[in-house]
Amino acid sequence: MSRFYYVYMQKDVATETHVYTGVTEDLQARLAKHNAGEVPHTSKFKPWRIETAIAFSSKEKAYAFEAYLKTHCGRTFAKRHF
Repeated sequence: MSRFYYVYMQKDVATETHVYTGVTEDLQARLAKHNAGEVPHTSKFKPWRIETAIAFSSKEKAYAFEAYLKTHCGRTFAKRHF
């Protein structure tokens, strides 16, 4: 069975102004953790919804893409395309 690594971007449901980017192997479980307040960085803006998720078969490529999306150029790219 293939293992996938998902780079995801989520937005807060209330205002849709807060965006969080991360990597996970299980999107639903990770979203549940964010919405349960188990992730300190996102707990004050819950609930969240997944806006975009991209699957990678390579863990290294997934983490590299996540790092790119967290740069100024990456945030601009994401606003244009997602």
